[in-house]
Amino acid sequence: MNTTEKVIFEQFPYWGKAIGSNAAIGKEEDLLVFLGCGTSFNLALSLAAYANNLKRKAIAVPGAEWLNRPSYFWPDWKKTHVVALSRSGETTETVAAAKASRAAGAFVSAVTVEPESTLAKNCDQLICSPTHPDEGIVMTVSASLMVLLSLQMIGQTVPRSVIASAQRLANTLDVALPDIIRDRSHFVFLGGGPLFGIALEGALKLMEMSQLMTQAFHPLEYRHGPISLVDEKTAAIMLYSEDQKQAEAKLVSELRQKGALVIGLGGPGDLELPIDVDLSLAGLVVLPTLQILGERAAQARNIDTVSPRHLTKVVTLA
Repeated sequence: MNTTEKVIFEQFPYWGKAIGSNAAIGKEEDLLVFLGCGTSFNLALSLAAYANNLKRKAIAVPGAEWLNRPSYFWPDWKKTHVVALSRSGETTETVAAAKASRAAGAFVSAVTVEPESTLAKNCDQLICSPTHPDEGIVMTVSASLMVLLSLQMIGQTVPRSVIASAQRLANTLDVALPDIIRDRSHFVFLGGGPLFGIALEGALKLMEMSQLMTQAFHPLEYRHGPISLVDEKTAAIMLYSEDQKQAEAKLVSELRQKGALVIGLGGPGDLELPIDVDLSLAGLVVLPTLQILGERAAQARNIDTVSPRHLTKVVTLA
């Protein structure tokens, strides 16, 4: 067991510390602007969708885009509540965007796992919880923690039962891996609503860990062109939403007919894994499962995820 795998399976006590550690903040009429880069931006997309469903107006913007052209995303951008997500708290674009936002009069919340970081020292509200000390380059437990903390920030109750749900889902998938994906080289992650950002994160995680090409789409959008790539080398991971399950199941049936292997998280597939939480918590609960999928795909190719190619733990720009 390498360090990445160890940290994925040992993340749940850190969830326990984070649950209930922060309360909802901000006024309902404030526009929440979730910022991040890489994994953090994927999470921001999911969190903005969740916030909107809770009647908290929200958008998600990459850190560099909000820094350099905020008016293209929101006209009155100086009167916003910026939520900057960064594991290290040192990501160049995110830190710069937070500083610029504060200077322009915006309220800035920092969501990080590093309380002494530059971002933590340049915000109006710090939301932080400790992460696994052995977490390496690949972002795993800290990603889960930032989602958990941010859900609580927007007013979503996160019960302790999510820990058992997430563990059970990850362990159930792990029993079937890596044999069912061994001959697959094209991975597609499908998720709608708040699960689209999570699908993007699953694709990014598997790509950086296994060095395989991956894609992510809203489920029904996949039929409009990208489905032409499906063959017997394709593995599709469907993140089912209860309100769209019937349509998503029809798409899965079509993908299987075209040769794809389908892992159904919350619905039908060649491998069907039940999710015992509703959509409001599903994004958090599936994250460890997608992380272990990436790790097993890497192991099937004899790739060590402790030192992924071309990647560093903190991304800074000179």
